[in-house]
Amino acid sequence: MHLVHNPAAAPAAQITFDQFLAVDIRVGTIIAAEPFPEARKQALKLTVDFGAGIGTRRSSAQVTQNYEASALIGRQVAAVVNFPSRQIGKFMSEVLVLGFPDTNGNVVLFKPDQPVPNGARLF
Repeated sequence: MHLVHNPAAAPAAQITFDQFLAVDIRVGTIIAAEPFPEARKQALKLTVDFGAGIGTRRSSAQVTQNYEASALIGRQVAAVVNFPSRQIGKFMSEVLVLGFPDTNGNVVLFKPDQPVPNGARLF
């Protein structure tokens, strides 16, 4: 998936509210983060707890420019939880953890500014 990292880019085409609702974005807490040396681009393997309704899911995240694995433990993040799983090397990525590019194009993770229950859905 290619993402646009140009903050001056025009907005995407309009979508309906039902299309927005089809994207299930939830908050979870990172409970494990480990290096992913087999990845083509530097990445970490994250395990995220989304609470009782969803459980734990794993994600490959290219966040090594701004984050050390140990510093991510306990951090809440937002992720799309209803994309199909994606094989990345020998690793199965089950969710897409969300972030924004910094001025160098490196990922800055998106998180709520106050703690919220794991599994809470973005609306």
